Amino acid sequence: MSVRACGLIIFRKLQELSSASAIEFLLLQTSYGSHHWTPPKGHVDPGEDDLQTALRETKEESGLDASQFTILEGFRKELNYTANGKPKTVVYWLAEMKDSNAEIKLSSEHKAFRWLSLSEACKLAEFLEMQSTLKEAHQFLCSKV
Repeated sequence: MSVRACGLIIFRKLQELSSASAIEFLLLQTSYGSHHWTPPKGHVDPGEDDLQTALRETKEESGLDASQFTILEGFRKELNYTANGKPKTVVYWLAEMKDSNAEIKLSSEHKAFRWLSLSEACKLAEFLEMQSTLKEAHQFLCSKV
């Protein structure tokens, strides 16, 4: 059986979108395993829908409440890969911070966070699927200007 997880690709704009570097993505570094970097995400609990899971996990892992960001219409990305020998599906939505200086409060599952440009985020996100998802999200945002 496939493991299912959901999360949010959270971004902030540093100024009006005059340059690609005006967008920064939030990545969290896990405090377990290989300490990889990903957006906030987690497993779907029984009775939850995918978006509820993404909102709950974002709150648990980053301290960010749904009132602090806006989920953008038109972007939903589903990744399918193998993790620990099991098939895994992860669904991401794209969310824009309302206050770019909002405080991030990490859970014990993570040991660090960073706001990163696309190129920096792709360097830290070691998995190709995550890198391509970040690039797609960035392209989506740039196409809306």
